[in-house]
Amino acid sequence: MPAPTATAAKTILLVDDDPEIIDSMRLALENRGFRILVARDGNMGLTVAERENPDLLILDMMMPKKSGFLVLEKLKSRPGGLLPTIMITANEGSRHRAYAEMLGVRDYIRKPFALEKLVRAVEKILYGKTSDDE
Repeated sequence: MPAPTATAAKTILLVDDDPEIIDSMRLALENRGFRILVARDGNMGLTVAERENPDLLILDMMMPKKSGFLVLEKLKSRPGGLLPTIMITANEGSRHRAYAEMLGVRDYIRKPFALEKLVRAVEKILYGKTSDDE
């Protein structure tokens, strides 16, 4: 699948406190032609999301300063509502997933995950692309 052209590049905000996960996601998504913004905690994620209004938010659940849930709750209440969001987490609890879905996340991916799974989820949300894999 060809990468989007530079003029059509979508912006994705990655919010996670783990530098290795951020670097892996950034590389995989930049290689697909996406413009990547990074925030390393929930407060910064909220600030960048409100300032830049990215096309997609990839948000870790457990972070310092402000959890992913608090970021979702705040963004959901803003004019224009919640940005399209993928929540990533190492948490196994089904209640957390249910709450994230109630808040409006489009996908919920448990760590560790294959980067290809994340890329497919991003392309499905941003471009409506689907894959027969999985």
